[in-house]
Amino acid sequence: MDKISYIKTQIETNTGIIIDDNKADQLLQYYDMIIEKNQVMNLTAITDFEEFVAKHFVDSLSLCRLQDIKKVLDNLQDNEKSGGSGCKLIDIGTGAGFPGVPLKIVYPELDVTLFDSLQKRLTFLDDVISKLGLKKIQTLHGRAEEFGRKLDYREKYDIVVSRAVAELTTLCELALPFCKVGGSFISYKGGKGNEELQNAQYAIKELGGKTGSLIEYSFLALDENNERILVEICKVKSTNPKYPRGGGKPFKTPLHMV
Repeated sequence: MDKISYIKTQIETNTGIIIDDNKADQLLQYYDMIIEKNQVMNLTAITDFEEFVAKHFVDSLSLCRLQDIKKVLDNLQDNEKSGGSGCKLIDIGTGAGFPGVPLKIVYPELDVTLFDSLQKRLTFLDDVISKLGLKKIQTLHGRAEEFGRKLDYREKYDIVVSRAVAELTTLCELALPFCKVGGSFISYKGGKGNEELQNAQYAIKELGGKTGSLIEYSFLALDENNERILVEICKVKSTNPKYPRGGGKPFKTPLHMV
């Protein structure tokens, strides 16, 4: 099986999303660009093609296992044609572009912001955006605890996502301020996601959130232990203006410890 067919098959088998050859080819080009850049800059420890497809592409698109989110994304094209409002997504701590870039490729009408604290990663992603001809996608450089206070970004996004390696309590304080009331923050987690969710209950309520769906899944193409969890936090009221706290406090003293 050629690489384009493999990408299409794995995405459909694991997520139910059917993509055409053009989108699969864009994903393949993105993979090639990451592997090439990875020789001079640390973007990913996963370079094997099949493992990369599972742990980066399939995992990123697993957002669509959340039925309410999938419905929003599936309706994007119809909303665009009818002149309706779009959907704005911000990827907090995007790193090499996951999950934001695969979601943008598969759902081209989605308005995506790739947010990260390291400019050289975003410079690489700007190159990806240019070479793949992607529209309605931008990079944003800064710290979430600072930009979450800025009026141009605070409570402006329908969907906030993060695969960043941080405790859920910390991620909630960094991510929920970006989320509109009525929107959702989705955290991609490993096997300890359930435990982190229990520890984050006070923070979730304090920040204006409410626990939504919890989806457990694994990658069918891989035999190894690869349990994953999607944690959905629904934004039910505005976040108190005192959050996020500055000075690294979301990391140093997470809200359940305050």
